[in-house]
Amino acid sequence: MKIGLFFGSFNPMHIGHKIIASYMAEFSDLEKVLFIVSPQNPLKQKKTLLDQNHRLQIIRVEVEDSTELSVSDIEFKMPQPSYTIDTLVRLKEDFPENEYALIMGADNLKNFHKWKNYEQILENYSIYVYPRPGIEINGSHKNIHIVEGVPQMEISASFIRDSINKGKDISYLMPEKAWKYTDEMNFYK
Repeated sequence: MKIGLFFGSFNPMHIGHKIIASYMAEFSDLEKVLFIVSPQNPLKQKKTLLDQNHRLQIIRVEVEDSTELSVSDIEFKMPQPSYTIDTLVRLKEDFPENEYALIMGADNLKNFHKWKNYEQILENYSIYVYPRPGIEINGSHKNIHIVEGVPQMEISASFIRDSINKGKDISYLMPEKAWKYTDEMNFYK
């Protein structure tokens, strides 16, 4: 099975994340998209992160009825901060029958050269890149695939967290089940 890996903090998951994952599952050659919840991104500060298990659960309740979308806690059992190359190696060891590809925004591709062992990732895995507003996609490589047609939105998790904290209604910016769970648990308030 060809599985797209959508890495992120998902702090919290928002409608943009679900749209991208769903689009990749429906309109690319990926058979499934797996959200990989990162306990700690090496390029981000941890101070504003909701507990990893809560972030996992927000996505789990949202995708529980989907056959094409799923979520993984694989990085919870690995040393932190999480490095994509280490997760890819672990997935290949645990599930050698699958083919894995990365899903990332053009903003991440721009900083890809800062990732641990990025050359190894680039040589051994396909990377599906979706455009981001205002980010020009430069460079080409046989394993980089620009996915056109992905709906572009300017939604950020930090904006959602800040808005919830200020008592704003952001229910339309998160998938329904994810929002309901987040609201019921009083996260980010």
